[in-house]
Amino acid sequence: MKGKVIWGFLFIILGVIFLINSIFGYEFISASNLWPYIVLALGLSFEISYFNSRKDPGILVPGGILTVLGLLFIFETFTKWNFSGYTYPIYTLSVAIGLFQLYLFGEKKGGLLIPVFVLTAVSIFQYLSMFYKDIYKYFNSKILFAVILIFIGCSILYNNIKKK
Repeated sequence: MKGKVIWGFLFIILGVIFLINSIFGYEFISASNLWPYIVLALGLSFEISYFNSRKDPGILVPGGILTVLGLLFIFETFTKWNFSGYTYPIYTLSVAIGLFQLYLFGEKKGGLLIPVFVLTAVSIFQYLSMFYKDIYKYFNSKILFAVILIFIGCSILYNNIKKK
């Protein structure tokens, strides 16, 4: 039954791709922009493999990374890489998403959340630094430092409550 649902979604996605191709004249599937779909397909195959068997949640890490990067690359090729100067933090975030999936569906080891939070914070910091001039009007470094301290304190309290 699950296999039929997956095939159904696959055909719907392919139909939407060909419909957009017909309406807008954009070639989704051509030699120059086929590779992002291969990356996405690899990522989704890892994801589907786990959710079909519910064994070895470690395969969700490459699955999450490749799925996010595949979607990013599809967006980038669709926009002719015009936004790549703004989307580079998603590379770091993709690793955090893969690790977070491992945390959610694995043994829920709290230590795994440390790299997730660090990578997410790095990605957010990359976005903040990209738009620093605009953000600086509203936030200065003292406020950002205070928010980081509050976040760290809340996470320590949450982990302490969770252990009890």
